[in-house]
Amino acid sequence: MPTKKFKPMTPGTRFRSVTRHEDITRSEPEKSLLEPLKKSGGRNHHGHITSRRRGGGARRQYRRIDFRRNKFGVPGKVAEIEYDPNRSANIALIQYADGERRYILHPRGLGQGDSVVSGPGSDIRVGNALPLAEIPLGTVVHNVELKMGKGGQIVRSAGSGAQVVAKEGDFVTLRLPSTEVRMVRRECLATVGQVGNVDHELQVIGKAGANRWRGRRPKVRGVAMNPVDHPLGGGEGKSSGGRPPTSPWGKPEGVKTRKRKKQTNKYIVRGRKRGKATQ
Repeated sequence: MPTKKFKPMTPGTRFRSVTRHEDITRSEPEKSLLEPLKKSGGRNHHGHITSRRRGGGARRQYRRIDFRRNKFGVPGKVAEIEYDPNRSANIALIQYADGERRYILHPRGLGQGDSVVSGPGSDIRVGNALPLAEIPLGTVVHNVELKMGKGGQIVRSAGSGAQVVAKEGDFVTLRLPSTEVRMVRRECLATVGQVGNVDHELQVIGKAGANRWRGRRPKVRGVAMNPVDHPLGGGEGKSSGGRPPTSPWGKPEGVKTRKRKKQTNKYIVRGRKRGKATQ
């Protein structure tokens, strides 16, 4: 799926590029699988801003995606391939033999009219979902469960894929797109193949307005503010701050906030940054 580049008619189109969406077969979504999607503008239930630089953007509706793939043994056919404004990957509308319709993430190489099926004993074909224990070594998978029956939680963005590298006991070892090597329970489901829309990473936003369409508001540097607004503000002339980066409330930026390390680190064989994870 190549990208489309614009002629440099304006500064905003000089480097801008978008995906051509050649795989998409229709522009209207399935109405029965739509849900309303209300925007928060970064505000909590008190109306206070808790997530800055959010707001505006194009209106959109949520497409209900089948991440669980729990319709075991029922064959389905790809009816349509559609664009989803809520994610980087495209989605495929599956028409099952019993008449039900569901959306799934569109894998690379899956075309309109192809068949998919999920559950133990399924063939190792692109779009089929089955337990990790039944997937051969070296196979690329996506939409991987971390807890059996909960649905796929990782490897879901455009162009991503994890590789099955080992099997031992009750666990299967995966090499994730971040280069992290992680163990997952052998009963967890995964979908065979790589997520489609691989050229998504080649897109160039090109202009600030394109980020506003996505609901992302401008970011102002702390050193450009006044002392009353930010710890880094003020100073004669153009001051560079003179202290480590902080939030407007003095909290240091870049500090890790992850909790429950002991419960999850035991499944990480090699971290994405520092080699072997600490137990």
